[in-house]
Amino acid sequence: MRNWYFSLVLQDALTEEQDDALTELASFHDGRIHLAERPGYSRFTCSFEAETLTQAIADALGRFVDLPGVLIRSVELDEIALEENGMATPAVLPAPPPLADAL
Repeated sequence: MRNWYFSLVLQDALTEEQDDALTELASFHDGRIHLAERPGYSRFTCSFEAETLTQAIADALGRFVDLPGVLIRSVELDEIALEENGMATPAVLPAPPPLADAL
């Protein structure tokens, strides 16, 4: 097993009611998942131990069952998470030109 690092980005910022509910949920206070917010934006930074990254993400997502109305927009691995996870930095290649431009 190993620790996996990633972020869960929410579709919308937490409402006041969701934020209040979050404070009551012990599963969000064990040191493995941390809320990061700024105006109009919420994400959870995560560090979960599991055999695979997929299992770690599934464990983190399972905590949201008890937090009604919260939707995860994306799972992200930034440069630090990629390095911590021992993963190669993704290559970004420009899209090929349209066929008409190539002729």
